[in-house]
Amino acid sequence: MLEHLKERNRAWAARKVSVDPSFFTRLAGQQAPEYLWIGCSDSRVPANEIVDLDPGELFVHRNVANLAPPQDANYLSVLQFAVDVLKVKHVMVVGHYGCGGVAAAVDGQRRGLVDHWLHPIREVHHHHRHELEAIPEERDRLDRLCELNVMRQVRNVASDVFVQDAWARGQELSVHGWVYSITNGLVTDLGATLSGPEDLLQLD
Repeated sequence: MLEHLKERNRAWAARKVSVDPSFFTRLAGQQAPEYLWIGCSDSRVPANEIVDLDPGELFVHRNVANLAPPQDANYLSVLQFAVDVLKVKHVMVVGHYGCGGVAAAVDGQRRGLVDHWLHPIREVHHHHRHELEAIPEERDRLDRLCELNVMRQVRNVASDVFVQDAWARGQELSVHGWVYSITNGLVTDLGATLSGPEDLLQLD
């Protein structure tokens, strides 16, 4: 089963070695990424490819709608390992326009367990409802909600004790908010970079 994927794996490994014979030997030695990517599970948003980084250069955590909820042990474990053990210098929260999770959070339909997962997005929607209601086109409203969700998750990451403790001990660490466009392959920096506890005051 899945022989086509196994064949593609072998071809990919062979290409890597043909370009850099020591690639996998070096990779097996250690991972020392400078970046943690918190992104959406959407199959159209491949983290390493978007920023053109090789395996070993980007630590990745993905879930539906790129959330960083303070009660999620999976996300918190990744964050702590990245900050305390790998000593990453940058955490990027990366949403994407056209996110199905963001749309599902506010379309009024019931889907089961995922409705609970998406609840933080409904809170963001409610908090910014006046701004969002003033946007006439639904697609533009949802794109703006994607941006607002990223900024909320940036605040969650920066507010976490692991990040706060890293800053307190003088560790170099910044949290960034980006949105990726599936239609052109480009990321947009939302200007929500936080590099210390004082920067939290910049975000609404």
